[in-house]
Amino acid sequence: MDNSLPEVIARAQAGEEEAFRMLVEQHSRNVFNVAYRIVGNSADAEEAVQETFLKVFKRLGSFEERARFTTWLYRVAANAAMDVVRRRQRHATREAVLEDQEGQLLPFAAEAPGPEREAEGGEISDHISAAMDRLTPGERAAFTLRHLQGLSIREIGEALDMQSNAVKNSIFRAVQKMRRELAPFARETS
Repeated sequence: MDNSLPEVIARAQAGEEEAFRMLVEQHSRNVFNVAYRIVGNSADAEEAVQETFLKVFKRLGSFEERARFTTWLYRVAANAAMDVVRRRQRHATREAVLEDQEGQLLPFAAEAPGPEREAEGGEISDHISAAMDRLTPGERAAFTLRHLQGLSIREIGEALDMQSNAVKNSIFRAVQKMRRELAPFARETS
């Protein structure tokens, strides 16, 4: 049985569960990486990965072989991750404070870093993550797909449904923001 990507996609489109499982196994790590860079934490990235593969399962029949599967998949992943960010922002604005038993307002505690983030560790990782958090979801998506996934401008445009000039502008703005955010840290370490 042929396990090339086009063959596995065709089998998954025909409803073969094992073929779809193979697609998930082959691409889930990269989808997680894209989602993590957009949402900024493991829990939300996992949620975006689940949403991505649920959407892929439902829409696999609409995938056209003239496009690259990974470009199509990253588009679904980026959109799912940006949806998670939007939901998180709406939720945060509605529930910015909690009331304790006496009716006093208490701010939410900051989210503790997960084991993956602690494993990445180090001051550099923290500065980069903070700088990435300051990018808009669209800038994070374009920056991630370009600099961390290595996609071309054209592929990013297809993945994010943007014109090439808009992709270039998003990446340029992201790089400029990252440079400004990381400049003080770069001076400290030199």
